[in-house]
Amino acid sequence: MPVTDEQLHDWISDLSHRVESRLLETVRTPNSFVEEAARYLVDAGGKMFRPAFVLAAGGLGLDTGTSDEDSLVSAAVVVELTHVASLYHDDVMDEAVLRRGAPTAHTKWDNSVAIMVGDYMLAQASILSATLGTDFVAYQGLTLSRLVQGQIAEMRGPDTGIDEITHHLDVIRGKTAALINAAARYGATFAGLEADRIEALTTYGENVGIAFQLADDLLDIASSNSGKVQGTDLREGVPTLTTLLVKAHARSEDARLLELLRSPVPEEEIPEALALLRVHPALAEAKDEVRQWAKKAEACLDGFPDVAATRALRMLCEQAVERTK
Repeated sequence: MPVTDEQLHDWISDLSHRVESRLLETVRTPNSFVEEAARYLVDAGGKMFRPAFVLAAGGLGLDTGTSDEDSLVSAAVVVELTHVASLYHDDVMDEAVLRRGAPTAHTKWDNSVAIMVGDYMLAQASILSATLGTDFVAYQGLTLSRLVQGQIAEMRGPDTGIDEITHHLDVIRGKTAALINAAARYGATFAGLEADRIEALTTYGENVGIAFQLADDLLDIASSNSGKVQGTDLREGVPTLTTLLVKAHARSEDARLLELLRSPVPEEEIPEALALLRVHPALAEAKDEVRQWAKKAEACLDGFPDVAATRALRMLCEQAVERTK
């Protein structure tokens, strides 16, 4: 009998608990300070969003009995360790003061501690990667390279002659989509899928990763119930697709908004900037861009059997779009 949606949900839930336990085991060390600092963001809680892609894709092998649960759990832990390590590093570079509702590691200790703890987590991820084979290690190396290059691209800004929107999407591909791409690929691999299906799931992860990041950027402007502090990107002068589209259109009637967007928006002007952005056509354009990337991701699943795991992966595409409403 085919695995039902409920059975898949229970299976993913069970493996998610195993991922969380393995994550804590992997950062354990006799050095109590290193373990405390490494567990700091882990214990603060996270959505475990990227491991969910590993497990959902891994569910594609349930009906055929080819899903390797131990390898799926290990791969999910590698993905989450890599993600959390990047948060330690990003917060130092962004001079962020809060992460997951708690003071960032570099404000609790200092920059050097945060950077080294991020490096420690990448080291632990590398050790675990080595148990999953040389192909896994090679792809994980490629993924790390893309993450680093995405971060550098964001810091440097677009090169001469490169469109700002094109550059913004390239940054998202490196900083966000690369790891979700890898998560879906790892899940497909340890589901025992054929090579062409693994490549399709890899592209799916890339596209849905872009959709989710674009949707996340929209929450900063358009959603009042996302749990995200409104206007954070505006305060920090961080470009998003919506603000870049406003600048690209440069309509005469947007003179005031363009003036506000020339630099980080002062706190007292955040409400005005948000009000102007919420009625600007660029917001609808940005939402449509999310829909287009979600459609591209879903199209990668064409030809896959209509099983519980495929339906779960399609649902993740739908969730990206739902977040923008």
